[in-house]
Amino acid sequence: MLDSTRITVLLVDDSAVIRGLMSQALEAYKEIDIVGRASNGEQAINLAKELLPDVIVLNIEMPVMDGLTALPELVKISPKSKIIMASALTVRNASISLQALSLGATDYLSKPTSKFGGDVDNFYRDLVTKIYGLSNRPLPVAVSASVHASAPVVAPAASNPSAAAPRVAPMIVGGRLNPMGLHALAIASSTGGPQALMQFFGQVKGQLMGVPIFITQHMPPTFTTILAEQIGKVCGHAAKEGANGEEVKNGTIYIAPGDYHMIVEKQDGKVMIRTNQQPAENFCRPAADPMLRALSQVYGSHLVVVVMTGMGQDGMEGAKEVVAKGGSVISQDEASCVVYGMPRAVAEQGLCKVVLPLAELAPFVVSQIEGRR
Repeated sequence: MLDSTRITVLLVDDSAVIRGLMSQALEAYKEIDIVGRASNGEQAINLAKELLPDVIVLNIEMPVMDGLTALPELVKISPKSKIIMASALTVRNASISLQALSLGATDYLSKPTSKFGGDVDNFYRDLVTKIYGLSNRPLPVAVSASVHASAPVVAPAASNPSAAAPRVAPMIVGGRLNPMGLHALAIASSTGGPQALMQFFGQVKGQLMGVPIFITQHMPPTFTTILAEQIGKVCGHAAKEGANGEEVKNGTIYIAPGDYHMIVEKQDGKVMIRTNQQPAENFCRPAADPMLRALSQVYGSHLVVVVMTGMGQDGMEGAKEVVAKGGSVISQDEASCVVYGMPRAVAEQGLCKVVLPLAELAPFVVSQIEGRR
């Protein structure tokens, strides 16, 4: 009988080397129990049917049956399992990973390109953090140091319904968050973010053309390129990765490119995009905090920020500066989040004007920015 106090994990990859790396990362954690290993999707389905694991780490490219083919069946036979798609960092695999999220996968993971060095360090950290976060467990930092002493992992905010932030009704009745107008929208998201962003922008559909929109979604390179293309298709806006030195235009969606922070600055009366590879914040690059700090300096009280689903607390410190400058912060509610970490962090700090379900975020933002009742 499986121990319900432990996080049960099924590892699925045709590479014995990758299975070994994942096992090495996870076996140091007493709360994690690797209950099975499989080398193709067919084996994974048979094991998942028997084990019903909490988390399945599923490779995309495998013989016999690949991960994308196995995914719908895994979702069907083990609906409570959180499925992390693992792949090498290519355009094709990035596209497949994002497609997998729409088919029931929960998250994605970039596999290391070599057996040594920083790639493996990042892989260990991401794998462990995602498994704990998706299981709503705080990460034991002391144990993380034994696996990855050079970069200890920050514990994601754990879900705790008894302490959840209450839903807050809009504070402004018959008017806008800023009666003088809102001139820019920023969105911060992580785990569950791609799905949430697609739903949000699917509701926007050509609205909000009078403001620029800035997004930091925790994603590696290539993934952000594909995400920008998908968002543009569903909403009718120009959507692209932010490019260093380009002028900000209304009606355009700018997504922080993978491995780069995206900020803005005023230059000769124009707002310009700047990207940089300064140190990661909250173990993230891109991170929301530097983006929000910079936006608050440029747009002040005319900025509205939406904090969506995601583990950890990236965006909280930046949101403090937004509020200090008179801007407004809105967060997604717990019930509609894949992981209630980032929204919880801003809500518990008392930074939010409004806390809303995902389905109500876009209509509320449109009404505030465009002055509709």
